[in-house]
Amino acid sequence: MTAPSHTTSYYAASANDKVLRPELQGEVTADICVIGAGFTGLSSALHLAERGFKVAVVEASRIGFGASGRNGGQIVHSYSRDMDFISRHYGKKTGDEMGKMAFEGGEIIRGFVKKYNIDCDLKNGGIFAACNSKQMKELEGKKALWEQHGHTQLELLDANSIQGHVGTTRYPGGLLDKSGGHFHPLNLVLGEAAAFESLGGTIYEASPVIRVEEGSKAKVCTAKGCVVADYVIVAGNAYLGGLIPKLEQKAMPCGTQVITTEPLSEAQQKALLPKDNCVEDCNYLLDYYRLSGDGRLIYGGGVTYGAREPDKIESLIVPKMLKTFPELKNVKVDFAWTGNFLLTLMRLPQFGRIGSNIYYAQGYSGHGVTSSHLAGRVLADAIQGQAERFDIIANLPQYPFPGGRMFRVPYTAMGAAYYTLRDKMGI
Repeated sequence: MTAPSHTTSYYAASANDKVLRPELQGEVTADICVIGAGFTGLSSALHLAERGFKVAVVEASRIGFGASGRNGGQIVHSYSRDMDFISRHYGKKTGDEMGKMAFEGGEIIRGFVKKYNIDCDLKNGGIFAACNSKQMKELEGKKALWEQHGHTQLELLDANSIQGHVGTTRYPGGLLDKSGGHFHPLNLVLGEAAAFESLGGTIYEASPVIRVEEGSKAKVCTAKGCVVADYVIVAGNAYLGGLIPKLEQKAMPCGTQVITTEPLSEAQQKALLPKDNCVEDCNYLLDYYRLSGDGRLIYGGGVTYGAREPDKIESLIVPKMLKTFPELKNVKVDFAWTGNFLLTLMRLPQFGRIGSNIYYAQGYSGHGVTSSHLAGRVLADAIQGQAERFDIIANLPQYPFPGGRMFRVPYTAMGAAYYTLRDKMGI
């Protein structure tokens, strides 16, 4: 079998650890088996290993192969739907409890980086950039909402002050989140893997799971071996590949595209992002960008529903980049790639149990960096018998997409087109 490899991304090219872990062979036992070596899986595994559990992680390809190793690398708090939406639809108590967890994922990331000395170019500060006056008004509301839930490291930026952070005249204002930030995502997940292994944990790569057998002792099987465990955590998210159909029916993989420029001069970097913050705009199909540790501009955006791989990523993203930074017209693009995230109908995470001892967390709908780290702690708590927070999220409705698998892509694309038109018209 040919050894699996990462996508041709900037992150893979600059990864700190390129060592392939062994395949799963034969039968092994563990307290917990985790399926998937991304942020959800490794946050769960590391939290559990810290508490003394014997944990085995089984990964179909490479550590961080999916969204965890391909994303924009930004610490963005809360969920794809904010607490006001949750309170309106599911009750104030649920909104308040979700609010207590909304800013925890970023703290977990920073805690892991500090505790295990993870080298991942972590830098502070993130900006939500408004593209019109309506979005600016919404950011004022976001600031008030987050402050109600105890998050006070926020500063509104007007049209003049935002240019001290972003070198473009495109935005009428924005919101600076001083506890936001950015990092090299693949090096973070690789650092978390190394931390987990330092505590006695085992990771098997190149080991696609072909079935999960339920029972008082669950069995996770690959072509060459199996893990017998008291508990299983399913953390494959958009890369689960139909392993558990009842999970696949409730969410849809979507692709997003990213490019990385050649290294920029210090003068260019200062002109684009003077404070070295990361940025995402407030459009429904948003742009997001930041500088890498070696001075490249990483720029992403767009969504392909159903995770279709576009023919030419540069043709989709370069025009977006040049709309923001036209001075980069002659800058070379060194890397371009796509990656999948998992969208749910209500754009809220889906947690749950299958039987009594198989747990899952999926469907962060574009807010996976922080939510996945939170999920790992909440899953570990639940397995230890402290399931209150897990159940808050697990009790949120998990609706299938209208029309089933055949129609979920066109229906969702039509909805996205509607909201994109609203963004452009500022209504």
